[in-house]
Amino acid sequence: MAETAVSPLINGLVPLLTQEAKLLRGIHREVADIKDELESIQSFLKDADARAAAEEDTSGGVKTWVKQVREVAFRIDVAIDRYLLDVAQHDPHRRGFIGFVHKTAHLLKTLKPRHKMASEIQEIKLSFQKIKERSDRYQFKFVDQGTGSIAPTARWSDPRNDSLYLDDIEIVGIEFPRDKLIGWLVRGPPHRIVLSVVGMGGLGKTTLAKKVYDHQTVRGHFDCHAWISVSQSYNIEDLLRSMIKQFCEVNKETPPMGVDTMDGVSLINYLRDYLQQKRYVVVFDDVWKIDFWEDIKHALLDNSKGCRIMITTRKWEVVNFCKKSSHVYAHQLQPLPPEKAWELFCKRAFRFDFGGQCPTELEKLSHEIVKKCQGLPLAITAIGGLLSTKNKTLFEWRNLHDNLGFELGRNPHLAGVNKVLSLSFEDLPYNLKSCLLYFGMYPVSFAISCEILIKQWIAEGFVNKINDKAFEDIGQEYLIELINRSLVQVLNIGYGGVVTRCRIHDLLHEIILQKMEDLSFCHVLSKEESSFEGLTRRVSVNRASLGVLEQFKKSHIHSLLLFNINEFPISFMSKFLQNFKLVKVLDFENTPLDHLPEEVGNLFHLRYLNLNNTKVKTLPNSIGKLQNLETLLMLQTAIQEIPVTINMLHKLRCLRVHYFDAKMEMSLNMIRGVKLHWSIGCLKALTELLNVDANYGGVKLIEELGKLSQLTNLVLVNLTRETGRALCVSIENMNCLKDLVVSSINEDEVIDLQPISSPPKCLQFLRIEGRLAKLPDWISELQHLVSLQIYWTRLSDDPLKAFQNLPNLAELILGMKAYNGEQLQIGKGGFSKLKLLCLGDLPELNSLNIEKEACPLLEKLAIGACPQLKEVLSGYRYAHRIRKKFGSRARVTLLDRSACTIHRTLSQGSQRYLWL
Repeated sequence: MAETAVSPLINGLVPLLTQEAKLLRGIHREVADIKDELESIQSFLKDADARAAAEEDTSGGVKTWVKQVREVAFRIDVAIDRYLLDVAQHDPHRRGFIGFVHKTAHLLKTLKPRHKMASEIQEIKLSFQKIKERSDRYQFKFVDQGTGSIAPTARWSDPRNDSLYLDDIEIVGIEFPRDKLIGWLVRGPPHRIVLSVVGMGGLGKTTLAKKVYDHQTVRGHFDCHAWISVSQSYNIEDLLRSMIKQFCEVNKETPPMGVDTMDGVSLINYLRDYLQQKRYVVVFDDVWKIDFWEDIKHALLDNSKGCRIMITTRKWEVVNFCKKSSHVYAHQLQPLPPEKAWELFCKRAFRFDFGGQCPTELEKLSHEIVKKCQGLPLAITAIGGLLSTKNKTLFEWRNLHDNLGFELGRNPHLAGVNKVLSLSFEDLPYNLKSCLLYFGMYPVSFAISCEILIKQWIAEGFVNKINDKAFEDIGQEYLIELINRSLVQVLNIGYGGVVTRCRIHDLLHEIILQKMEDLSFCHVLSKEESSFEGLTRRVSVNRASLGVLEQFKKSHIHSLLLFNINEFPISFMSKFLQNFKLVKVLDFENTPLDHLPEEVGNLFHLRYLNLNNTKVKTLPNSIGKLQNLETLLMLQTAIQEIPVTINMLHKLRCLRVHYFDAKMEMSLNMIRGVKLHWSIGCLKALTELLNVDANYGGVKLIEELGKLSQLTNLVLVNLTRETGRALCVSIENMNCLKDLVVSSINEDEVIDLQPISSPPKCLQFLRIEGRLAKLPDWISELQHLVSLQIYWTRLSDDPLKAFQNLPNLAELILGMKAYNGEQLQIGKGGFSKLKLLCLGDLPELNSLNIEKEACPLLEKLAIGACPQLKEVLSGYRYAHRIRKKFGSRARVTLLDRSACTIHRTLSQGSQRYLWL
C-alpha cells in the first residue's frame, strides 16, 4: 500500500520536470535524481505491500520499511509544493502582475528557497540510501508493474470455507436465486452456457453456488460434475487435474495413468475426449483474473448436450470476457433484505439462548447493528457469532456498535470479514486504490455525486492522462471499474446510462478508514476529536466544532473536505487560509460560509474549489491569482457577477455557477444567469461553462464562446433574438459539446436556432427554454441524443413526429406551454429507446395517441396540468388497459382511483400527474 504514496508522486514529478523546469532553477537535476530514486525503489513496493498486508513479517521489519518509504514520499511531496509556492511568490508573471522585473533580481529573490530546497534534497537522498539498504536486507522481490498487488500467502482462517459445509437450516434468503440458478442449469438450450454469480465479497456467492451444486435436481441431471476453488493465484494445470479426478470419482473410474505429470495440452486433450458424450457441470468458485476463461474454455468443449459452467466472481469483467466464446447468463447477487438479515442475525447471536429470539431490551441496538451490515451475510454471521459469546447486556451490545470499525481491525472473530473485504482492495492497481480510499473522506452512507468525486480525483492527481482522452472520461472509466469490481454501489443512473450518485458499503467504509489511517492517506476529524498529531496531506472534517478546526494548523494539508459544519465566521476564514497555503482541494459545499476573503488568491496550488450551496455573495478579484485552478463550483449561491480577473485562469476547466432564488415561482427566469465579462475566449481549457447571462456580454460574449472548442457542457440564459443568431455560429465550432441548455430572456422573446447547419455530433443532452420561431430541423439529426427537454416554446406543429426516430432518445419532456396544439401522436415503432415521457402544462392538448409497437421500453409516463386532455392511447382510459399495452415494465398509478376517466383524474387540484 506504500505504492499509493509513491507512484502518484512519480507521476506528478514527470510533468513537473518536463513542463515546469523554469520553476526548478538550480535544483532541476536534484529533483530528477529523486524521481530516479523513487522509480528504483518502486520495484520493491508491491512485494513489500503484500508482505505487510499478509503480516508475514512478525518482527514488523517490512511494515517499518514501508512506513519509512511513505514518510520520505511525504517529505518530497511537501518540499516540492513549498518550493514552488516560494518561487511563485517571487515570480510576477506566475502571479499575474503586469510589469518588468529584471531577471537578476528575480534570481536573487529565489536564491533562499533554492538553497533551502537543495539542502532538503540532500537529506532525502540520505534517507533513500538507508531505504535501499533495508530493501536488500529484506530481499524484496520485483513484481510486474502492470498488475495489482500480489495475493497474500500468509495463513488465515477464511470464513468462506464454512459456507461449503452449512446445513440448510443455517442459511437464510437464498431460495429465489437458488431456484433461478437451478432452472438455468437443468433447463434451456442444448449448447454450453456459462452461469455467473456476481457480487461483492461476503454476499454469499460461494454459499449459493454450493447449495445449487449439491441440489439433488442438479446432481441427477448431469453425468459428471466438479467443484473447483480458483482464488487469486492458481495453476491451470492443477485445476485441470482436479477436474479430471473429480469426474472420475463421480463415475467410480480410475484417473488416467500419469495424470500428475501431464502438461497443459495433454490435460486439455484428455478432458475433451472424456467429455465428448457427457453432460457435465463445473463450478469455478472465486474467480479473479479477467482472462481466466481463456485458460479454461478449450478443455470444456461444447458438445450440444446441455453442458453448464458456473462461475462466482466479484468482477463483471470476468463475466464479460466469457461472452467472447460462450453464451452467458448472469445473476447479480443482492444483499439480504432487512427481514432476512434480522432472521440470520438472531440465528447466530441467540442460537443457544432465548430460544433463538432477541430479548426486548436488546432489540433496538441489535437492529442498529444489523443495519450497519447492510444485508451482508458474512458480516451478519460473524458479528452475530461474536455477540453469541458475549454477555447479553446493553453494555456489550453498545460497545460493539460504537467501536465496530476498531473491532474489525483487531478482533479475531471479525478478522475474516476484514480480510475478505480487503482482498478486493489489495487486488486493485495503485491508482484505483487511491480512488477507493477517497470514499473514506466522505461520511458513512453518504450519497456521493459522481461528477464531484471524479473532479476531486483529477485535482488530487489520481487520474492519469491517456492520449487525448478527457480527464473526466478517464475518471468515469475508473469509477466504472470500481463498480464492476463490486466495490462501489450505484445509487442513481441517468437516462443516458451514466452513474450519477454512488456510495460504498458501510463495513467497507470502516475498513477504508482503517487503511487511510495506516497509510497516512487522510485523517477524519470528527466531533469526538479535539486534536490530531501525525502525517497526512488530507483532512475530512465531519461535525467538528469551530474550536477543533482552529487548533488544526497543519500547513502541509493539501485537501480539505467539510461536512455538517454549522458555523463559519469571517475572522476564522482568513486565519484558515493562512494556515493552508499548500492546499489543492477545498470543498465548502453546504457550509454556512458567506465570505471568501482576498487571501484565497495566495493559494497557488489550489486546483479545486467548491462553494456550492453556500452563502457567498461575491468573488474577490484575487481569484485571478489561482493559476492552477481547474474546477470552480458555485451552484446555488448568491453570486451574481464574476470578476474579470477570472480570465487569467488559463488552466480552468470547469466553471459552474448560478444564482438561485428558491422563493421564486416556476418561471423562465427562476435560475438567474451570472454576469461574466465578454472576453472569456482566452480560457481555452474550459470544458464546462454553466449558467452564463448571455444578455450581459451580448454578441461579443457569444462570439468569444466560439473560441472554446473544448466545451462539453454549456448553459446560457437570457438569450435574445440577436444573441441567439450569434450562438448558432459559435456552436458550430464546439465539436466536443455533449450537453447544451439555452434559455431566452422572457416568454415573449422569439429566438431562432434553425441556422445551425452542422450541430455537434456527440450532443447527448439538449434543453431549450423559450419561444422558438421554428423547431430546429437539426434536432432530428442528433443520433447520440439521450435526453431532450423543451419548455415555453409554444410550438404549433406536433414535435413528436420530429423526435420519434431519434435512435438513442431515452427521456423526453414537453412542459410549460411547450406545445400549443390539441393532438400529439407517436407513430408505429416510434421512440424505440424511450423510457420516460413527460407532458406537463400543455393547456390545449386534448388527445395523446400512441400507436401499436411504439415506445417498447417505456417505463414511466407522466401527464400533468393538461385540463383539456380526454383521451390517452386512442381511448385506453383505464389503468389495466394501459398496463396491458405496456407490459409489466410500466409503472401504473391512478391518482384518483374513483375517477372514471383520464380527464377527471387530471382535474384533481393537488394531484397533477398520472404516472405509468
